[in-house]
Amino acid sequence: MMPASFDPTRRLLIKGIAAACLLSVTRVGFAATAQMAAVRVWPSSTYTRITLESNIPLSYKQFTLPSPNRLVIDIDDLSLNSTFRNITSLVQPNDPYIKQLRVGQFDNKTVRLVIELKQDVKPNLFTLSPIAEFKNRLVIDLYPATQTAIDDDPLLALLEDFNKGQLDDEDPVITAIPPKKADDKVVIVLDPGHGGEDPGAVGYYKTREKDIVLQIARRLRDLIRKEKGLTVHLTRNEDVFLPLRVRVEKARALHADLFISIHADAFTKRSAKGSSVFALSAKGASSTAASYLAQTQNEADEIGGVSRSGDRYLDHTILDLVQTTTKSNSLLLGREILSKMQYVNTLHKAQVETAGFAVLKAPDVPSVLVETAFISNLNEEKKLKTANFQNQIAKAMLDGIKSYVKLRKN
Repeated sequence: MMPASFDPTRRLLIKGIAAACLLSVTRVGFAATAQMAAVRVWPSSTYTRITLESNIPLSYKQFTLPSPNRLVIDIDDLSLNSTFRNITSLVQPNDPYIKQLRVGQFDNKTVRLVIELKQDVKPNLFTLSPIAEFKNRLVIDLYPATQTAIDDDPLLALLEDFNKGQLDDEDPVITAIPPKKADDKVVIVLDPGHGGEDPGAVGYYKTREKDIVLQIARRLRDLIRKEKGLTVHLTRNEDVFLPLRVRVEKARALHADLFISIHADAFTKRSAKGSSVFALSAKGASSTAASYLAQTQNEADEIGGVSRSGDRYLDHTILDLVQTTTKSNSLLLGREILSKMQYVNTLHKAQVETAGFAVLKAPDVPSVLVETAFISNLNEEKKLKTANFQNQIAKAMLDGIKSYVKLRKN
């Protein structure tokens, strides 16, 4: 017997209301509005990058205004919040491209960002999907517009062509071997990993790989400058993001005899420790750890943000161009550096490991990647922050370079 209070009509009505409420909630979820989660400004001599990070992809329009020279970006379906307002305080006085930033609610559904410029620029805007700790990003890169600035640094031309998508397998800047140098000095290109939007690995004490490896690279550069018969360049000497391919191409444009990419390792287990040296392998990694490391390092372009998808040069063609001599010289260089580093730090592996590192794929330049220590290990993170350890690592790499050069001349 049913309770006296039971009413079938009422139950159906309640179910209908509940379903309508659920449908309403679902629709609201699909109609989520954009919220700005973070804003960043990365000034450098090469280019300035502005990054707008949001919970969902941003839709935008851009145009320029004269007198004063401004780039205007209207972002649709966005309400101005305190995070976005803070962007006005992020401009640094020494930024070569941005004079000031202004942001305001243009109408009910549009936020307008106005970038007042110090000079003519070639803006490059693109969006990035979420990866690692980053949400959806709208990236605004400001490159110098004048040809004079590009001529002063060949990297600028490479960067410009790269972001325009004009570097492909047929481009002579890739396939042509640089002309022979006029002198017999050994040209060394040091590549501090990561930079700018890409911090690299971050230790327990918030030490960023990109900062540590730049400090070590500068110390090594200063040591090399004191040596006769050696000359040195850095792929970056500031906190700037460079695509992996541009790092490789800068080494080739500078007629490098040696290319050394400097990093600070990280692993899922904090117990992992020691220094390592890696060379390129086109046939697979020498160990599971090497494969894992190559995969994480090769994600730098996705994390740092590159405006074009795919890179046939690094992923396919270059593997066929890597010469036997280049590979054997890379292994020789790696062994000499590793043999010197054993006196400074524990070695993670006693031999040079190999994997498919994108940054080592110059076909005509012996190249190695040096993992100075594990930044994910608490003790090694502390050491990496000290000038003493950085100097010791730099000196060991210099000794390895000199030993390699001596062997090659004999």
